[in-house]
Amino acid sequence: MATMESLIGLVNKIQRACTVLGDHGGEGLSLWEALPSVAVVGGQSSGKSSVLESVVGRDFLPRGSGIVTRRPLVLQLHKTEGGSDYAEFLHAPKRKYTDFAAVRKEIADETDRITGKTKAISNIPIHLSIYSPNVVNLTLIDLPGLTKVAVEGQQESIVQDIENMVRSYVEKPNCIILAISPANQDIATSDAIKLAREVDPSGERTFGVLTKLDLMDQGTNALDVLEGRAYRLQHPWVGIVNRSQADINKNVDINFARRKEREYFEHSPEYSHLAHKMGSEYLAKLLSQHLEVVIRQKIPSIIALINKTIDEINAELDRIGRPIGSDGGAQLYTILEMCRAFDKVFKEHLEGGRPGGDRIYLVFDHQLPAAMKKLPLDRHLSTSNVRKVVSEADGYQPHLIAPEQGIRRLIDGSLGYFKGPAEATVDAVHLILKELVRKSIAATLELKRFPSLQSDIAAAANNSLERFRDESRKTVVRLVEMESTYLTVEFFRKLQLEPEKNTGNQPASNSDRYTDNHLRRIGSNVTAYVGMVCDTLKNSIPKAVVHFQVREAKRALLNNFYVQIGKREKDQLSAMLDEDPALMSRRESLSKRLQLYKSARDDIDSVAWNR
Repeated sequence: MATMESLIGLVNKIQRACTVLGDHGGEGLSLWEALPSVAVVGGQSSGKSSVLESVVGRDFLPRGSGIVTRRPLVLQLHKTEGGSDYAEFLHAPKRKYTDFAAVRKEIADETDRITGKTKAISNIPIHLSIYSPNVVNLTLIDLPGLTKVAVEGQQESIVQDIENMVRSYVEKPNCIILAISPANQDIATSDAIKLAREVDPSGERTFGVLTKLDLMDQGTNALDVLEGRAYRLQHPWVGIVNRSQADINKNVDINFARRKEREYFEHSPEYSHLAHKMGSEYLAKLLSQHLEVVIRQKIPSIIALINKTIDEINAELDRIGRPIGSDGGAQLYTILEMCRAFDKVFKEHLEGGRPGGDRIYLVFDHQLPAAMKKLPLDRHLSTSNVRKVVSEADGYQPHLIAPEQGIRRLIDGSLGYFKGPAEATVDAVHLILKELVRKSIAATLELKRFPSLQSDIAAAANNSLERFRDESRKTVVRLVEMESTYLTVEFFRKLQLEPEKNTGNQPASNSDRYTDNHLRRIGSNVTAYVGMVCDTLKNSIPKAVVHFQVREAKRALLNNFYVQIGKREKDQLSAMLDEDPALMSRRESLSKRLQLYKSARDDIDSVAWNR
C-alpha cells in the first residue's frame, strides 16, 4: 500500500540517481522533468533561507550579503522514527554530518569547487539529504535569489543568468513553485510572484509564501494577500514569521523560533483566525501532502515516459552496439560475431540478396566472349602467316602429305592468345570480389564501431582473395595449355578435304603444296578447330574461376583470419576492438541511463499505487 513516505521517498531515490548521471533538471533532460518537485523562488533578502531553515528546523544554509546561493540545492527531507538528526551529501556519500555548521561550510565549499572563488553561478546542483524525526518527507530545490543588479565581482549578465536558471526549473509543468515574497514590500513588485505569474498564469502550480509579517509598518497588515484578494492563487497563501537577524546572530534555537511563530499568529488580532493555516510547520505539511497528490497523478505518465525512453535507448544501443565484456573470451566472441556478420553480408552480395554479385556473370557472359572475339586470329591464320609457319615447320624437308607440324604450330600459336582473356577474366572477378568486400564491410552495421577490426577483416579478406586469384590464374592458364598439349584428332579425321581440280583425287604434288588455295584450306581447318576450342574455353574458364575464386570466397574467405585471432592475447584482441572515444562515451552514458530508467521502473512497480 502506497504511503506518503513511500511515494516521496521513491521520487527522492530517482532524483538522486538522476543527479548522479547529470540528469538534474534545467537542461531539458526528460526523467527529471517528469518527476514532481518543489522549487523555492524568491528575490534576495526575501527570507528564502529562513523559510527553508525553519521547515528543516536547523541552521544549515550559508548566509551573507549578495548572492549566497549560487548553485541549485536539492534538499531532500527524510522523516525518521527516532535518533538524532544527520545530513548526507550525494558528492560525499560515505560521510554523515551531525554538525550542521559543517553542512553550511560544505555547501559553500562545494559551490566554490565548481564556480571557483568567484561570485559566478552554476546550474549543477548540490544534493543534500537531511534525516530527522522532526521533518516531513519533502523535496525542495533552493534556487539562487532573483536580483536586479550585479554586484562587484560579477558579470553584468548575472541578473539574466539567474533568471534563466530559475526559469529552467519553474517552467517545467511538473514543478511546484514556492514563491516567497516579503510582506513589508508591495506584492505587485515581488520578483517571485512576477515570475510565477508568467510561467503559471492560472496559479495551479504556485504556492505563495509571505514572510516578515512582523516587520510590516504599524497599522498595516497582509490580510488582502493571505486571504487571496490582492493576488489569487489556486492554493492558499501561507504567512511566515522569520527569525530576526538578531536571533540569527545570537544562534536562537529554531524550535524556539517556531514556538514564537505559533504564538505570534495565535495572539495576533489580525491573523488569529488564520493561525491554523500559518507558519513554517504548516507550510511543510501542506507541501508534503500536495506533493504526494501530484506524484500520484503523475505516476502513469512517468511510467509511460520511462517505458518510451527505455525503448529509445535500447534502439540506439542496438544501432551503435552494445557494451563488450572486458575478458578475452568475450572479446574473441565479439570479434567472431563481427566476422560472421560481415561474411553473411558478403554472401548476400554474391548470391543475389544484395547487388554486386551479378557483375561476375557479366564478366563470363560478355567480357570473356568479347575479349576472345577481339583476338588477332585472322592475322595469325592469314595465308601469308600460314605459309610462313608451315614453311618454317618443314625445315629443310618439305612435308610429304599434310603439314602436321605446321598445323600444330598454328594451333599452338592461336591458342596462346587465349591466355590473355583467361587471365583478364580472373583479374576482373578478383576486382569485383574486392569491391564486394569493401561494400560488405561498409554495410555491416556491427563493424562501424570498430575501425581497427574493419581494417583487419579487410586485409585478411583481400589476402585470401589474392591467394584464390593466383590459384585461379594458374588453373585457367593450364586449361589453355592443355588444349595445346593434346589435340582432338577426331576433328581432323572427319575433315573431308576437297581434291584439287587439276589432280583429281590424287594428293597435291610438292609443287602445289604452297599454293594459296592449299594454305587457305589449312588456315580454314585450323580456324575451325580453334573455334571449337574457344567454345570449350568459354565454358571451362568460368567454371575454373567460380571454383577457385567465387566458391572459395564464399566458403573460406576468413579461415586464415580465424586461425590467427585464435592465437592472439587479450591485449591484442582489445586493440582490434578499439572505438571512437566519443562513441564509447555515448554508449557508457546510454547504458547508465538505461539502468537508471529500468531501476526507476522496478521501484515504481514495487509500490501499490491504490490505497
